[in-house]
Amino acid sequence: MSKAKKKAKQKEEWTPELLVFCCNWCSYAGADLAGVSRFQYPPNMRIIRVMCSGRVDPTFVLKALKDGADGVLITGCHIGDCHYISGNEYTRDRFKKLHEIIIKQLGIDGKRVRLEWVSASEGKRFADLITEFTNQIKELGPLKVF
Repeated sequence: MSKAKKKAKQKEEWTPELLVFCCNWCSYAGADLAGVSRFQYPPNMRIIRVMCSGRVDPTFVLKALKDGADGVLITGCHIGDCHYISGNEYTRDRFKKLHEIIIKQLGIDGKRVRLEWVSASEGKRFADLITEFTNQIKELGPLKVF
């Protein structure tokens, strides 16, 4: 078997490790609905429930990437629906700055870190989002630790 074929096979067999931060009031309930509804999605993620997406410190994301996560997804309530009024708006602004650090200073592909809004009634959307994000990270391949 040629080296190119071996690499392609290894990439095909490789499953990315994802870390998903979910806000307690919307996203986590959406993930729960996805499970209860038995929507199919890849099992290659770990969920960390936070009270609000605004509580996700950028250092958490950087540490996750440093410690082996291939991708990090931050999910929160839709803008205007935050249980804590403006926590998700704070997250949105903070995420823009985090993305600049990841891309410009660390040289990590910005597609590895993503921010999405998922409500408690969007179980199907959550499952689709995890599937889509997993496929996106698979295309990028394993993250080389920085």
